Amino acid sequence: MNQKILYSLCLTGIVSTLIVQSASAEVVQTKSDVSQETQKRLSERLATKAELLAQVPNSPTLVEVTGVEATPTEQGVEVILQTNQGQQLQITNRSADNDFIADIPNAQLRLPSGDEFIFRSESPNEGITEITVANLDENTIRVTVAGEAGLPTVDLFDSDEGLIFSFTPVVTSAQTPQLPAEEPESETQTEQPSTPDQPIELVVTGEQDGYSVPNATTATRTDTPLRDIPQSIQVVPRQVLEDRQIIRASDALRNVSGVQRGNTFGGSSEIFNIRGFPQLGGTLRDGFRYRNSFSIADTANLEGIEVLKGPASILYGNLDPGGVVNYITKQPLSEPFYSAGLQVGNFGLVRPTLDLSGPLNPERTVLYRLNTSYERGGNFRNFDQEVERFFISPVITWKIGDRTDLRLELEYSNDKRPFDRGLVAFGTGVADIPFDRVLGELDEFNERTNLLAGYRLEHRFNDNLTLRNRFRYSLYEETSNQTELIRLNETTGDLAREFNSNLTQLRSYELQTDLVGKLATGSIQHTLLFGVDLSWSTNPFTFFGELGPSSIINIFNPVYGLASRPSRDEFPFVFPFETRTNTFGLFLQDQITLSENLKLLVGGRFDTIGQSSTNDERDDQAFTPRVGIVYQPIEPISLYTSFSRSFQPNSGTRVDGSLLEPVRGTQYEVGVRGEFLDGRLITNLAAYEITRSNLAITDPDNPNFSIPSGEQRSRGVELDVTGQILPGWNLIASYAYTDARVTKDNNLQPGNLLDGVPFNSASLWSTYEIQTGDFQGLGFGLGLFYVGERQGDLNNSFQVPSYVRTDASIFYRRDNWRAGININNLFNVDYIEATGQRRTRIDPGAPLTVRGTVSVEF
Repeated sequence: MNQKILYSLCLTGIVSTLIVQSASAEVVQTKSDVSQETQKRLSERLATKAELLAQVPNSPTLVEVTGVEATPTEQGVEVILQTNQGQQLQITNRSADNDFIADIPNAQLRLPSGDEFIFRSESPNEGITEITVANLDENTIRVTVAGEAGLPTVDLFDSDEGLIFSFTPVVTSAQTPQLPAEEPESETQTEQPSTPDQPIELVVTGEQDGYSVPNATTATRTDTPLRDIPQSIQVVPRQVLEDRQIIRASDALRNVSGVQRGNTFGGSSEIFNIRGFPQLGGTLRDGFRYRNSFSIADTANLEGIEVLKGPASILYGNLDPGGVVNYITKQPLSEPFYSAGLQVGNFGLVRPTLDLSGPLNPERTVLYRLNTSYERGGNFRNFDQEVERFFISPVITWKIGDRTDLRLELEYSNDKRPFDRGLVAFGTGVADIPFDRVLGELDEFNERTNLLAGYRLEHRFNDNLTLRNRFRYSLYEETSNQTELIRLNETTGDLAREFNSNLTQLRSYELQTDLVGKLATGSIQHTLLFGVDLSWSTNPFTFFGELGPSSIINIFNPVYGLASRPSRDEFPFVFPFETRTNTFGLFLQDQITLSENLKLLVGGRFDTIGQSSTNDERDDQAFTPRVGIVYQPIEPISLYTSFSRSFQPNSGTRVDGSLLEPVRGTQYEVGVRGEFLDGRLITNLAAYEITRSNLAITDPDNPNFSIPSGEQRSRGVELDVTGQILPGWNLIASYAYTDARVTKDNNLQPGNLLDGVPFNSASLWSTYEIQTGDFQGLGFGLGLFYVGERQGDLNNSFQVPSYVRTDASIFYRRDNWRAGININNLFNVDYIEATGQRRTRIDPGAPLTVRGTVSVEF
């Protein structure tokens, strides 16, 4: 059967099943706020829940709040949630802009009015415009306090009456907090206790909704609900990074469908294959291009990771058609926050971290955040040296006025680790040698230094028009001494090797300006985005090498140090090379709401790119469009389809120094996204086809250079499920079927499968944390990661076997501290992590790895 027909039938069947199941269930959409615009619809939805909630039996894990009072004070206003179980409540802070927003899980609002499941008080005091307390879902209360001039500060107390929020608003010079002219009756006054009876937990870093994140910015460059995006996008939130104790982003992306670890360039880089294609065009930091795609991201300052599948050139310019990874960094907090952590593990791993944040002035208009980490050890390979890494990232946010914010950011890292080409192929498989055996020399290294510095300025003219301007300077420097593995004599086991060395620098300047406007044409709503991108970069590179193999090592009986490495001035071949790239991009996007259940996304971008090198020069232009539509037959289900294109200058160079032609890509995608269990569980099912042409592949005769390939195509189906099933039970799971192969080529056999891309892959990570009783805070995690058989190179000359890796964890969380043990590769299976397009570049996976973690927050 034709594969396109098979995909369509499969997708249609699953969509139909989801619609039928959802139609028979309660349909409730979770919203991130209860602003005036949504209060009416929220009240209607909550009213429909009255009968359902009345049927829910009282449970010791569900705290009932039987009344709400909002009482003005000299400082501001007190909000009392009346309950005799206040000490059992936990508060997660989800504040944004001027709104204090707190979610209280395992609680329900049961007011005496019966059908009324929402409390509202308008303008209770100067500086606070509205207070809303409502049932967000069947297990959560949301408290929202809207500040007029800024985010109100809050103190929490537990008394016999219940849980007390004491709010102090931010006031301008024209405002003075005061009591109303008529004092409230004495029985409504509540004395604020000086000391709380029980400590109340306020999670000030809760900027994500656990495992379920309903909004993302990568796909549209605006904060958009996932359900309104006509393209596949997955989010790995901070909670997953913490539960799995992630150090490398490549480990976090195991949880995302269709993403595999790619060529690591000697173990010193993180390159991802997304939908079958390597992501060589760079990553994003908070939606801003970071052109050095070879750096290793540090998770110490990450709030989460967003992965947009398919072309993203419409918004970000020259990127690979498979997709792009966007690292979302931590931002300054308005309340003081201090956190310290320590990870230790086998293979000598030691990694302390520090996270500090809070205001720098009494008015809380200047905020800061500082994240830093140091890492040593953790490499299971038998080199004579350890991994050593230092990272620091300070950020300052200055609220210049009510409508203007300025953010200054700096990020620095120094990373030194062994240069490691890994294992080699033998016949049609991988050589049967220990996975910790080094086939280069034991003293090899790669050292990389990264520096980012920039600002983000945002001015809101009004609620409907925002101007954003960003600038970033980045500097990347690399030096290495390395041994290239050339050819293996499979009869004797002798491996010919070649010494070489590299000096690299990448310096770039990037400027980004865009204007976001909201308007209406009749009943049709528009969110318009217009932007301009400019960038300049230089990349000098010097290669020091030999003219042929100069040393041999036996892979079954290695002896090191038999051949001496030349110094840089002794290498017979020195190749200095420099590329310079200037880009200009202009884009326009319109998010159109045709009706409540029908949305259209349309946009286009024009790029002009000039490249020059030591031996060549070229200019290229491209127009890259994107069109998508979302239809929501019922509230929790979104059906979507989209068409998009990509354009990317080729980073590869021929051996004669000439530049390759740009890579171009096209994608067609259809999918269905669902939000279930009141929005706590998000699913996405997608089918796609991507073609790309003229990509750079390794020159088989000159492995440090590239040749162009003809055309490659990737087709597949992906499923992602993320969220909370029950209180304390979180889940993130994925499955991908990927058929990626060569379709046209003068150098490769058409029909060959792309290297490193399995037909089938799947992942599951789930945690459960006990919510009540003597063992409250004790949790367990279990992960399963399956990767099918993959081709090792584009010639399909050898295969890498499939594997299943099992991870597990146990942790205990109490008050402001957490301790845990994570075990990766629990059953110590041998598996291959990635390949590098050659028979002599195979990265083995780590054996059983144990990490202990202790962290504390203040």
